[in-house]
Amino acid sequence: MKRFLPRYRRWSRRLKSLIGQLHLDADANRIVRRTDFAHCPKPVLLLYGFFSTRRVFEVLEQRLRREGYAVWSIHLGGALDRFNTHGIDALAEKVREKVERMYARYPHMGPLSIIGHSKGGLIGTYYVKRLGGDQRVRNLVTLGTPHQGCRLAYLGCATLGWFSRSMWQLTPVSPFLRQLATGAFPRNVRVASLYSPTDEVTPWTSARLKVDGQPNVFNHELPDAGHGELLTRKSVYQVIRRELAAGYGEHAPTLRALPPSAS
Repeated sequence: MKRFLPRYRRWSRRLKSLIGQLHLDADANRIVRRTDFAHCPKPVLLLYGFFSTRRVFEVLEQRLRREGYAVWSIHLGGALDRFNTHGIDALAEKVREKVERMYARYPHMGPLSIIGHSKGGLIGTYYVKRLGGDQRVRNLVTLGTPHQGCRLAYLGCATLGWFSRSMWQLTPVSPFLRQLATGAFPRNVRVASLYSPTDEVTPWTSARLKVDGQPNVFNHELPDAGHGELLTRKSVYQVIRRELAAGYGEHAPTLRALPPSAS
């Protein structure tokens, strides 16, 4: 038992660090809608991670809007109807239903791009690979997403697993993740996984996608970016915008100067 104590303490510190990065205020999911969906040629859907809220995307959303992307998000709900704790497959179905309602209401919306942080990337992956999301999606970009599972989830199972099925889905031995990894991504969707060796939550070995000869699947390693910093670092954003532009068959425009506080 003693030999497991250092590992338990290390995982506990990582979990506390993750919680410290989240916006857990009561108003965190009250988002002002700024997108004109009637004129939405390049919509970008943002999917946040476990026990998080839409507020984590504030910096990324502002940058994408400055580049002309029409950004929106979905309240993924969960415990107390506030945080993202439901199963990955159930949330992917919620995304599918919401996307279809949006395109039915605004049929002139352009092809969709999805950016998913942490668990949000798995929700986007399930939607694209298993729920026909490739009919709508042009780009899928995941940030610090544990495609191969995360050992930190074991600690989560012990503390939060009683109300969060997704904790069990996120473990490295998860049958759900093994099944999701089978089969290729649809060829018409450009898929990119962005990760960092200094991510304290998702190990880079877990975040790397298996390319296996898929010309539309890419991995990008970003140095010195923590789990939350993947959403705010300017260097990460440069890769995101290049990936989005490539998916639309465009050249990424020159990056506008950003204030030092935003990087």
